[in-house]
Amino acid sequence: MFQFAGILLVGAIILIASSFRIIKEYERGVVYTFGKYSSTRSPGIQLVLPGIQEMLKVDMRIRTNDIPSQDVITQDNVSVKVNAVVYYRVIEPGYAVNRVEDFMVATSQLAQTTLRSVLGKHELDDLLSNRDQLNNDIQEILDTQTDGWGIKVTNVEIKHVDLDQSMVRAIAKQAEAERERRAKVIYADGEFQAAKQLDEAAKVLSHRPEAMQLRYLGTVSEFTSAKGNTILLPLPMNLLEQLTSTKK
Repeated sequence: MFQFAGILLVGAIILIASSFRIIKEYERGVVYTFGKYSSTRSPGIQLVLPGIQEMLKVDMRIRTNDIPSQDVITQDNVSVKVNAVVYYRVIEPGYAVNRVEDFMVATSQLAQTTLRSVLGKHELDDLLSNRDQLNNDIQEILDTQTDGWGIKVTNVEIKHVDLDQSMVRAIAKQAEAERERRAKVIYADGEFQAAKQLDEAAKVLSHRPEAMQLRYLGTVSEFTSAKGNTILLPLPMNLLEQLTSTKK
């Protein structure tokens, strides 16, 4: 009799001990009672009745999903390979477990198809220069579609855009042509500014004969200090006018 009571006592202790589960701070416990979803348990010690209830732990931390390289044809018919990384986390454990078979696989597959769909609507220049906007567009679409799964997509980052070598050479030629165009524009603008300054200087000199004389003396000084045997001296126009007037 005492032996049977001891066995019952030991069995009761084991049953009670197995009924307590510890949930960590970054986890939540999805509890099923007789196979039906009944509650989501918070971190700490939780009581789960063996044989009646079952608990599945769900990690609530941010997950990182590396999207493999996807073949994308841009709007301007350029074939590129693009890979990205998606950051997401579970916000509703009950939805993530009950509404989708494997939310990690589902999120990964959805991210791949969304990446191809969104980037295919843009030209190559957008892929190379407007990545922040593209990241936001992909993140918003993924977040909307995974909301019913209890998933929150926090960020999407395009990592690499791989181009064919012929396209790389074409882009390099385009960049070189753009640099040459800018150089010509800058040179032409400089010539225009110089001509404008010369025009202003000519107006000032035409109204101030003494300034013209000073300029003449400065020019003579430059010629005399130059190396060489031949010196050309400009003759002032007012001197020519005086000479012609005396002859008359």
